[in-house]
Amino acid sequence: MIYTVTLNPALDRELTVPTVAFDEVLRASETRLDVGGKGFNVSRMLAALGSESVALGFAGGRTGEALRDGLEALGIATDFVVVAGETRTNVSIVTHDHDHYVKVNEAGPTISADEQAALVARVRARVRSGDWWVLAGSLPPGVAPTIYAKLIRHIHSAGGRTILDTSGVPLRAGCVARPFLVKPNALEISQLTGRPVTTIAEAFEAASALEGIEHIVISLGSAGALLVHDGHGWLATPPSIHERNPIGAGDSLVAGLVWGLSEGDALEALRWGVACGAATASHDGTAVGTRDEVVAFAQQVQIRKLQTDE
Repeated sequence: MIYTVTLNPALDRELTVPTVAFDEVLRASETRLDVGGKGFNVSRMLAALGSESVALGFAGGRTGEALRDGLEALGIATDFVVVAGETRTNVSIVTHDHDHYVKVNEAGPTISADEQAALVARVRARVRSGDWWVLAGSLPPGVAPTIYAKLIRHIHSAGGRTILDTSGVPLRAGCVARPFLVKPNALEISQLTGRPVTTIAEAFEAASALEGIEHIVISLGSAGALLVHDGHGWLATPPSIHERNPIGAGDSLVAGLVWGLSEGDALEALRWGVACGAATASHDGTAVGTRDEVVAFAQQVQIRKLQTDE
């Protein structure tokens, strides 16, 4: 089974406007609401691929209820810890031609110690040997940056495997617990390692500097993704697409990775991950790609092994 954990989910509202301008009233011609939060986005992409997952996380208030209803309407099982605060709403403002956007994320509700303990207990009760767990996203107020490390240790002790997709101090603390795979972007791994990452070679060197983590996938936007494993690197280049909204493409990359890894092959997982990311980036809003799109894009993804002297 694949589980996703989203500690700071959101309801994503997207407003489409003719142009982004300041100090004046903007009138939206279109609006849409999507279930948001990195782990939930992974579950949504997995559902589009026809794969089951269980979405865990914190949810509170009417917004939390809307998240549960939205996921379950997609056939995604949920197991939420209900919190006292109201789950956040994030707002994106995008132009008609998709050449500019503004995204504003709320901080999220403060999570109590008892609520955090309940979430850890849910994870420990569910984890079984061979399961895959995606731990993804920012942390809400009140949650210590070591929580991902704690969850990773509990999951690994029961024979599960983890994928970590976060940033900043939670990423640094989580890496200490040695997840099976981490998925930073170029900026995040640069901040993590203190190394510049402006080229593929620098990305490979930065990933190689992380000790004790079997698989590192660096998302590189339109350039694709770099997998580093056992001292070797593979670059997966996506097909050319008409990019409409890159928000959520990294989460779809993670969904393809965990789906492929659950089938047992890291390179094929890389191919599916990049195809999923491309499919989602070609859609409006925070909609995810379809299985047919992913299959078509996967056939066009190019993977090459890096030479160590690149």
